[in-house]
Amino acid sequence: MTNILPPIKAPTVADVARAANVSKAQAARALGGYGAVSEEVQIRVNRAAAELGYRPNELARSMNTGRSNTIGVIVGDIENPHFGLALRGMADVARLAGYHLLLSNSDEQLPAEQDAVHVMLEKRVDGIIVAPCSSAADDNAHLAQILAAGRALVLFDRAVEGLEVEAICAEFTRPAREATRQLLAAGHRRIAYITSMRCAEPWRYPEDFGLTPVAQRVGGMEQAFTDAGLPFDPTLIKANALDDASIARIVDDLWKLAAPPTALIASDSLIAMSLLRELSQRGLRIPQDLSFVMYDNFPWTEIVNPPLTVVAQPVYEMGREAARRLIARIKGEETGPMPPFTAELLVRGSIGGVRDTTFYQK
Repeated sequence: MTNILPPIKAPTVADVARAANVSKAQAARALGGYGAVSEEVQIRVNRAAAELGYRPNELARSMNTGRSNTIGVIVGDIENPHFGLALRGMADVARLAGYHLLLSNSDEQLPAEQDAVHVMLEKRVDGIIVAPCSSAADDNAHLAQILAAGRALVLFDRAVEGLEVEAICAEFTRPAREATRQLLAAGHRRIAYITSMRCAEPWRYPEDFGLTPVAQRVGGMEQAFTDAGLPFDPTLIKANALDDASIARIVDDLWKLAAPPTALIASDSLIAMSLLRELSQRGLRIPQDLSFVMYDNFPWTEIVNPPLTVVAQPVYEMGREAARRLIARIKGEETGPMPPFTAELLVRGSIGGVRDTTFYQK
């Protein structure tokens, strides 16, 4: 017969109070971080708690202090290394400040993002960092609800129209223009940009993508064409590249055109890897048959053959700053001026000349 051991009773505030020889009220204030206790009492309580292995009841402490020491983070795709690196920066800052992260993945779906906000508010998080699915004002009443609930809010990667909240974003217009100029100088005129952003086609202007990095990148591309006195073809901007299957369809559609693109720009590393797979299956070589540029710089981009030209951004530092500013707002402290986050074009070996110029006349 199996002997079932009785559960070990966790030490309570009363146990800590007895061990520290203080009142239960004093122990509760010292452990909960609210009210006032003397330095001597705080030291005795801390020592007793450590010796007993006491762990605070987070829900009770939250009810007493109004804080949970928890930060909610909602990102579009947790599998995307871009968000993974940003989360590392957020976690590093949060941990040092005594906060924990509660993570949710929206899959770039508005209902999922709305549900995540609802759950996090129910969990009494102190603040939320959101990479919003949409920058349209009509889609973001749930973000305004965060502020109405008295919680801190910081946006990451994208701003929202009509919402006066800080957004941690890199500036992409200049490097996008530089990357396009490099391609134009190599003779390319048919340059396709592929993004996972959800967008109803057809679109015509960069502003159609809202207050997003995609709008800046497309705007920079168009500026480069205008500067060169060349027509810009918006039909080569392909949105909704959400998975391998949709990317395969986009590539198939592009290569059915009478004049397929001679250069591709991938909006992130996941899209880049999927595109490279599709190109390999078609027997297309980089840069001999097709030039290739991608956004975000990860170690693998330097060790593939050829090394890829990328637009790098300080993602880790952006994640750190998002967490730092959110925690400052939670504590009622000044956040200070927003530091600039500059993206940079790193030219490597994936841009070459146009193989067949039949279709690419000025």
